[in-house]
Amino acid sequence: MTDWLEHTVQVDVEANIDLVWQLWSDLEQMPNWMKWISSVNVLEENPDFSRMHLASAGFKFSWLLRITQLVTNQIIQFESVDGLQNKGEIRFYDQGDYSVIKLTIAYVIPGILGKIMDNLLLGRIVESTIQADLDRFRAYALKASNQE
Repeated sequence: MTDWLEHTVQVDVEANIDLVWQLWSDLEQMPNWMKWISSVNVLEENPDFSRMHLASAGFKFSWLLRITQLVTNQIIQFESVDGLQNKGEIRFYDQGDYSVIKLTIAYVIPGILGKIMDNLLLGRIVESTIQADLDRFRAYALKASNQE
């Protein structure tokens, strides 16, 4: 039996949905706001696939991510097809003068981490980290919005 952990966080961004979508959907820019993502390489031969690299506290993981659903200004759904098992979605909500981003991510606890850390502790660390990631994205988007 596989243990999955799932987290959902969200943030309000004082920028229009077009800019928010443009910034987030450029997956190779994710390391600018996602602390644990060290690099993203969108595959030229098939842009629905990206090689993701995660690095944190001496641990390094890599996986091939596939976009399973993409609706402009609304949703990006994804799942891993190898490496670190994960899946999730980023939903975008146009609120007129601001946008809401809601990120849900689920992942399998790698065996070595499961042995080292209690799942509850790991879950709290991951959730606080991805909330901080969304807060960094908010600052990133506001900076880009002010440069327009």
